[in-house]
Amino acid sequence: MFQGVLKKMQTEASSPVGYFLSLGNDFIALRQCLEHQLQFEVIGTQCVNCGGAKPIFRQGFCQSCFFEVPQAADWVMHPEKSQAHLDIEDRDLAYEKKVQLQPHIVYLALSSHLKVGVTRKSQVPTRWIDQGAHAAIPLVEVPNRYLAGVGEVALKAHFSDKTNWRKMLQNHYEPVDWNSAREQALAALPEEVRPYIVDPAPPYEIQYPVVQYPEKVKSINFSKVQEYQGVLKGIKGQYLLFADHSVCNIRSNEGHVVRLQIQ
Repeated sequence: MFQGVLKKMQTEASSPVGYFLSLGNDFIALRQCLEHQLQFEVIGTQCVNCGGAKPIFRQGFCQSCFFEVPQAADWVMHPEKSQAHLDIEDRDLAYEKKVQLQPHIVYLALSSHLKVGVTRKSQVPTRWIDQGAHAAIPLVEVPNRYLAGVGEVALKAHFSDKTNWRKMLQNHYEPVDWNSAREQALAALPEEVRPYIVDPAPPYEIQYPVVQYPEKVKSINFSKVQEYQGVLKGIKGQYLLFADHSVCNIRSNEGHVVRLQIQ
């Protein structure tokens, strides 16, 4: 039996993707758990920042931490709001400079459909894996998060920035003409971002460890369900896929303290 606080799964860029869950002092290789029964029991909550046994508000944080820590500030979801390059603090300037003032990639990724996104260069391909993308291409590599946000905002007029998570988990997507999509995206980039266009390259393709995709997706929310058991059929994005078509988004359940049995 394993016990600990749920945090996002770590990944290994192999084919198929390797997934690892850290619980307490244990490190579980989840790909080896396919076709095994997993039993979760929720025994409490713990803020992933302060460690307090408090109710989880959002993103694994208690309410006070969510409104205080820089990891949950607006610029995380809206890169165009980044201001560290202007030496302006939002919540913690030292942290914001560390994260914002490094190379970022604006990309196109195919998950449920073609979407635009932003990630730190150091997070490629982890970010694409976490989104459950089948393939992705970088468009520009800029020196800070603000410029990446400027590029993303312009491309949102032509591409979605959201994933249909149900279709992604059901493995429903349409083929993409990557050359055409890239040309359309580059034509829409604003002038201040255009000097950072990267050379074209074949799409980075991702294979997931999935034996069976769910037909009807039923989401497991550990704030409402205290126990769950099911046979693991796959892992995609940050989701565990089970034989009864239930899915568990580990990322959205961060902060729950669980006991896990694997049979």
